Amino acid sequence: MADQPTAFERFVQGILPENPVYRQLLGLCPTLAVSNGMKPALTMACSVAFVLLCANVVTSLIRNLLKPHLRIVVFTLTIATFVTIADRFLAAYLFQMSKTLGPYIPLIIVNCLIICRCEVCASKQSVFTAASDALGQALGFGLALSSIATVREIFGTGMFFGIRLLPSAWPDWVIMVLPPGAFITLGLLLGLVNWIGIVKSRRSVND
Repeated sequence: MADQPTAFERFVQGILPENPVYRQLLGLCPTLAVSNGMKPALTMACSVAFVLLCANVVTSLIRNLLKPHLRIVVFTLTIATFVTIADRFLAAYLFQMSKTLGPYIPLIIVNCLIICRCEVCASKQSVFTAASDALGQALGFGLALSSIATVREIFGTGMFFGIRLLPSAWPDWVIMVLPPGAFITLGLLLGLVNWIGIVKSRRSVND
């Protein structure tokens, strides 16, 4: 469709302008649950990226066969297939990480981010555009997850990827690796992103 964004626009928009977490507020369940450390956060981000890319590509390939009243069912079944692959892969090759993430990998099936991209982009545009959209959204989700995990891990444990950054005399803020720390960090970073957006818009108006 002529009025639809191009592949490049889809890719760029997914990273910051339409960031899944900071702009669309999608996928907050895994964002809050697994962002107490960089390793689980990156594992979740990679899993979501795999499922999102595969689901978008498959949905785009069959977009002309989709029936309006069945499209959500088809999206869910498609997503569930690739979530199962990701879940079994982690259980086979990264067993400890699979145990750490627990039910949050299977819960990717109901991640609103993936269903949203299937509906908004993949069911309406070409395979290349759908893949570009998936990569942009996955990168944006990964950046959001990593930024939250970085703050929580450093202040909560004094370490980053298991390497101590803060001096041993620095008291660990244990609350940061607990559920309240996830909400506090997300709220502060959301406020920061919104403040930056307001400053940029004011500057553009003044210019």
